[in-house]
Amino acid sequence: MSLSFEGRVVLVTGAGGGIGREYALAFAERGASVVVNDLGGDIKGGGKSSAAADKVVEEIRAKGGKAVANYGEKILRDRSFARTSDVDWDIVHRVHLRGSFLVTRAAWNHMKNQNFGRIIMTASAAGIYGNFGQANYSAAKLGMLGLANTLAIEGRKYNIHCNTIAPVAGSRLTETVMPADLLASLKPEYVAPLVLWLCHDQCQENGGLFEVGAGWIGKLRWERSQGDIVRQKNQPMTPEAVRDKWDKICDFTEATKPVSIQESLQSVVNVLSQVELAGEVGANPTAASASASGINPTEAVGKKLPPTTFSFDHTQCILYALGVGMSTKDPDHLRFLYEGHADFSCLPTFGVIPSQAAMMGGGLSTVPGLNIDFTQVRKHTLNAELLRLLITCTLDISKYHLCCFTVNTYNGNELVCYNQFSVFVVGAGGFGGRRTSEKAKAALYRLSGDWNPLHIDPSFAALGGFKAPILHGLCSFGFAARHVLKQYADNDPSRFKAIKVRFVKPVMPGQSLQTEMWKEGNRIHIHKNFQTTILDLCTDLMTGGLMSVSVQGGGLQSELVFAEIGRRIKDLGSEMVKKVNAVFGWEITKDGRPAAQWTIDLKNGSGSLHKGSYSGKVDVTFTVSDEDFMEVVQGKLNPQKAFFSGKLKVRGNIMLSQKLEVILKDYAKL
Repeated sequence: MSLSFEGRVVLVTGAGGGIGREYALAFAERGASVVVNDLGGDIKGGGKSSAAADKVVEEIRAKGGKAVANYGEKILRDRSFARTSDVDWDIVHRVHLRGSFLVTRAAWNHMKNQNFGRIIMTASAAGIYGNFGQANYSAAKLGMLGLANTLAIEGRKYNIHCNTIAPVAGSRLTETVMPADLLASLKPEYVAPLVLWLCHDQCQENGGLFEVGAGWIGKLRWERSQGDIVRQKNQPMTPEAVRDKWDKICDFTEATKPVSIQESLQSVVNVLSQVELAGEVGANPTAASASASGINPTEAVGKKLPPTTFSFDHTQCILYALGVGMSTKDPDHLRFLYEGHADFSCLPTFGVIPSQAAMMGGGLSTVPGLNIDFTQVRKHTLNAELLRLLITCTLDISKYHLCCFTVNTYNGNELVCYNQFSVFVVGAGGFGGRRTSEKAKAALYRLSGDWNPLHIDPSFAALGGFKAPILHGLCSFGFAARHVLKQYADNDPSRFKAIKVRFVKPVMPGQSLQTEMWKEGNRIHIHKNFQTTILDLCTDLMTGGLMSVSVQGGGLQSELVFAEIGRRIKDLGSEMVKKVNAVFGWEITKDGRPAAQWTIDLKNGSGSLHKGSYSGKVDVTFTVSDEDFMEVVQGKLNPQKAFFSGKLKVRGNIMLSQKLEVILKDYAKL
């Protein structure tokens, strides 16, 4: 199945020659309307001519394609660093880095509005590795990579993907730094296919960095050594300590591969918590003095509270489920609300309740140096992985005091839940100030054990600067977690692994909660919004959420895909029936044996999804392994190749297979 760009508009900068020209011709050949951008000047930015862009436009139109010209600039000013002038530096950055920013910004809102966009930043090996005589160019090109990485994060929920390539190909910009015989073998047509694939709606790659040339493509990623701790308890950190640990710092054995700033920071926090737990690191000497609010980090950090006991039965589990919005109106919720249900379970996020009890049950008030005003407490982050309390650190941040707590919950000797809390205490440290925000109903959730009157008593809430009591942060957290559990794990608690969230603002009465989520591998990213029904204002409540669920625990990875298809059919079934008008059968195998049977009925009524046997007529049936099915869905395995290699077997009207893209891509957004 060939890739088509019919109906797409593609803007190619520097398209008057070299790689850019090859991109423009290739996109046009596959049906795209192409904007050919090129200044027509020399590689140092001198001169200007429309001839280069116009010539490529003429080539495209002569072949029956659609194209228009636009005249911009692309330059290279190589100088050794000592000879690089302000003009040399500024003009290269203006063209490459600022130019990329301006062009992308102009297209960004259009991409958001249509819920689709593909951006390819062209970096360079000089930017990745550095190169003599190209300080200005290297800095600009690596800056483009940083821009691309951020665009990939911000655009993800709008189906805008941004990737970066570092091509090696013959062009006017490389002819000054490569020998002629090498240039002749590095043809631009060996780069263009990667760009076309990354721009296609089937491709789900986002935030990637690729080197490409001579028909070879490789993906790059960051790698970080395990490193080592170079300071001791109550001792200053010295350059001699760094020197003595240098070999260990630079040892890439068992290196980690962080893929986000959250993972990068979390690794540092985790190491800090571990060493403080072992008693090797003390409080920051610069924060040793007690603040005006009575908080003394030196006394608080490292303090362990004695173990406490938490007992519960099905009543507390049901109360918690009700408190985070579960209802008997939804049959899927009964397993969490009815103790007599065959699969009665406790929501996995109930694991925060024992730790909350340990923290809020009077324990924190006994910690020396931790004089907390509970009207000023706001939860900031929570990292829970399914009771001993340890204050790991306290940080003085502007108007806030940030306290970090670790709580381990055991059943006998078995660790069943690990919680990390970061709590903002507003106004602590003697700096004044408060955190303003808004509120919601909390009377039911507080029965799960969080008795802080901030969530029920208007007068107490007023002391904290609120007009009315606010909803528990852990209540909105529970809403988000159960939404993910239903959407991606079929309400199976055994598939829950861990969750981490950051709380931004409270919720006020009359506001409804909505969870936006998307899946990357086994991780579900969460963006929680609250919305006021009167003013129709949408503000972040919870951001930076990350939940790990097992795609194996339920048996098959494909179950998540069919669950998403089923949800789309419920929302858009009538529209899909008009476009598809067929019944598809799927026989999923595992280890060579039948594992699941699904039927997608897009012919009758408003559409439906059936698991197991189906009594109606099936127009075409596909048999494929669970692993290969996921490869096809993710665009990693071409369906035609899967068919001819025997991985995908088809019975019935094989021509209907062409409509699969409508189901898997246009509607399921997989």
